[in-house]
Amino acid sequence: MQKNRQPFLDKIMNESDFDILVNQSQVDYSKLRNKTILVTGALGMLAANCIDLLLLLNKNRNYDIKIIALARSYNRLKDRFGEESLQLEYIVQDISDEITYNNNIDYIIHAAGNSSPYYIEKEPLNIIEANVIGSFNIVNLAKSNKNIENILFTSTREVYGKIEGVNSIKEDNIGIFDPLDKRSCYPESKRMSENIFKSASIQYGLKFNIARIAHSYGPGMSFNDGRVMADLLGDTINDRNIVLKSDGSALRSFCYVLDAVSAMFYILLNGKNEMAYNIANEDEDISIFELAQKIISLSNKNISVSRVTPDDNNLYCNYERVMLNTDKLRELGWKPHYNLNMGIKLTLSSRV
Repeated sequence: MQKNRQPFLDKIMNESDFDILVNQSQVDYSKLRNKTILVTGALGMLAANCIDLLLLLNKNRNYDIKIIALARSYNRLKDRFGEESLQLEYIVQDISDEITYNNNIDYIIHAAGNSSPYYIEKEPLNIIEANVIGSFNIVNLAKSNKNIENILFTSTREVYGKIEGVNSIKEDNIGIFDPLDKRSCYPESKRMSENIFKSASIQYGLKFNIARIAHSYGPGMSFNDGRVMADLLGDTINDRNIVLKSDGSALRSFCYVLDAVSAMFYILLNGKNEMAYNIANEDEDISIFELAQKIISLSNKNISVSRVTPDDNNLYCNYERVMLNTDKLRELGWKPHYNLNMGIKLTLSSRV
């Protein structure tokens, strides 16, 4: 293990994971050899796992990738990834502040932003600022760098809004929002951010792709941010009985973090320019109540699950569930490798 890497990295992504993500992949990761990649929101689950993969490409393939990790806390960056080195550099700032970086950048994975229902309720303007101003800051950084080969922006399935009359949502199926809904700060600002990158392509010739991600989870996620999988796992890990604030009948499907990371690199390196791609694992629908039972069973914890009537359910997207169509992504060669049982076990074990 390299001196500057922490044991946490090997706990999250082992050699078996690397084999699935790289050796069994149709992505030509050699395109990243000797390249510089900026990853924003570096301490978020998806971004951090992207960095883990890049670090392992350096370790296992000697790719000499220069990784620039942008986040707000130097100490947390150091704890998560280790000391800075020739292959790892930290930019410590808020994504809403102007980004100054004078050296070459080849790729950008822009994953900064907050999707926690708690902050959507308490700090909606901050949600908008991070998404919209943050995306402008990435554009302003990229337009002065003539070597940028591609920008990947992590968006959300929620940009589709309310859609009726379709069995599955394709990338060109766009629905409606109520701008006065209390949680619209998140999907509306993500939708605006997508348009910022499209406009930058028109005005400055920047290349970009959009990843619209649905219900990802796994090691590195926050267990107290108000999302259903996070709350259920957090209660289980902390030996708390699970209390659902609904009847638990709503159906969801969940995508393990390494499948989502794999999809992100498929899009970054194989995707058609200026295209959006859905990222989801729609192979296993499950109700929230059944999910809670499954997590408890797999954890072997002596806790229970119950259901109560919620006081206020406005912080959660309550549109009737329509599955995401991932045909475009699968045409690039991607497929999920981790089923729900595997993903839950790996997430739980990462906290042991």
